[in-house]
Amino acid sequence: MHPGSIPGEASNFYLRQFMVDFTQARRMMVDCQLRTFDVNDIPLLDAMDDVPRERFVLPGREELAYIDQDLLVGDGAEQRFMMTPMVLARLIQALDVEAGDKVLDVACGRGYSSAVLARLGASVTALESDPALADTAKQCLSAVGAEGVIVEAGPLDQGWAGWAPYDAILVNGALEVRPDHLLQQLAEGGRLVCVKGRGRAARATIYVRSGETFGERTLFDAAAPLLPAFQLKPGFTF
Repeated sequence: MHPGSIPGEASNFYLRQFMVDFTQARRMMVDCQLRTFDVNDIPLLDAMDDVPRERFVLPGREELAYIDQDLLVGDGAEQRFMMTPMVLARLIQALDVEAGDKVLDVACGRGYSSAVLARLGASVTALESDPALADTAKQCLSAVGAEGVIVEAGPLDQGWAGWAPYDAILVNGALEVRPDHLLQQLAEGGRLVCVKGRGRAARATIYVRSGETFGERTLFDAAAPLLPAFQLKPGFTF
């Protein structure tokens, strides 16, 4: 059937699929965005070359899946974004995830980061604050064969104690406050990565647990959408 014979939205969708070679787009993302941004972990590069990022964006925006921008993937009571491939990959690389690790994926959106972590062999708990978005994440993950990811709905800043302790925690967004509840859910030697701060002052940061203390180290300059659950509350003005 000729594309022009398909009416309305169906025609637009049909044209988009034939205009974008998503396999090639993934390869370009890996070669031109990730490798040039010091992402050199081969299993991670393979995972991001394998997971179809276009399956986790809002319907109708598939052609934007591989651009170097944060992408809106949830517009409910609280907006949710998919971080740029470069920042996400560098954060996951810093976690040094191994097969069998228990990982908490905070603000998972539609589930892309969870799918990548699962492809690395991790046992993933994906957390979303919006139950409707959490349901969407379950559907997207199931559609790409990542059915082993457990998706939970609840306050992001509280983490998910039911499956703790975690070997690694990924926070998909920027924080202005220390994520104390999340840090307490780390196992001994566990790592948490996030973007700390906003604007030009933002830095990718890793925390590592040692007993009851948490070492903190800056990784690289980065920017990500601020997560309201971790926003600094304004002080009183007298």
